[in-house]
Amino acid sequence: MAERKVVLSIGAHPDDAEFLCAGTLTLLRERGWQVHIATLTPGDCGTVEYGREEISRIRKGEAAKAAALLEGGYHCVGCDDVFIMYDRPTLVKVIELVRRVRPALVFTLCAEDYMTDHVMTGRLAMTACFACGIVNIATPGADAFEPVPHLYYTDPAEGKDIYGRSAPTSHIVDISSVIETKEKMLACHESQRNWLLAHHGMDEYVYSMKDWSAERGRQIGAACGEGFRQHKGHAFPQSDLLTAELGSLVHQM
Repeated sequence: MAERKVVLSIGAHPDDAEFLCAGTLTLLRERGWQVHIATLTPGDCGTVEYGREEISRIRKGEAAKAAALLEGGYHCVGCDDVFIMYDRPTLVKVIELVRRVRPALVFTLCAEDYMTDHVMTGRLAMTACFACGIVNIATPGADAFEPVPHLYYTDPAEGKDIYGRSAPTSHIVDISSVIETKEKMLACHESQRNWLLAHHGMDEYVYSMKDWSAERGRQIGAACGEGFRQHKGHAFPQSDLLTAELGSLVHQM
């Protein structure tokens, strides 16, 4: 079990966590964990109606409202949509974020997802977790800490990579008991329905999330599920903290 019951979701855009890991965040919250949801951008291009400043204000408000349903905090690193870069300035900001939150457990986006913002976010989060204890990387006001957090990658959109192949998973969490909370969190992102309809041809914003949750649930004989893969590279924790905390709700694949 974790000594620091703090979990951090690092997504690219507001609503990433709500689509991909909000159910698991809810289950952890029910077990006494402190929840933080962070995004690299404020979602400044996710609109066909507003200017960049206005949609950023709206979407950060929506993200904070969703996090508040879990009594959690919301953080925005301040990158621009479509321009998330794996560079020194951005990486230092993400390291600072991890050091300020001091999570034992981190969820982030996988490297096989449909857009580069998601790919870069996963890489930045991985390095930030690895580097959180490196004292010669300066982040004034946010001290280095050990150990490296447990890191898990979420499913890519629609559970497929850029070639259309099904994405593998190491864990599926049964979120059937908290799907209503996950739905309420996603519904906080009201500004996105028109954007996704115009750009992705996707209506019924919440239903698309529930359809994928049902598909992952079907694989474990449950109503709803969320899929993850654990990062087990050198220097990262080898123990399975997700299963340790959620027990029989986690199905290893």
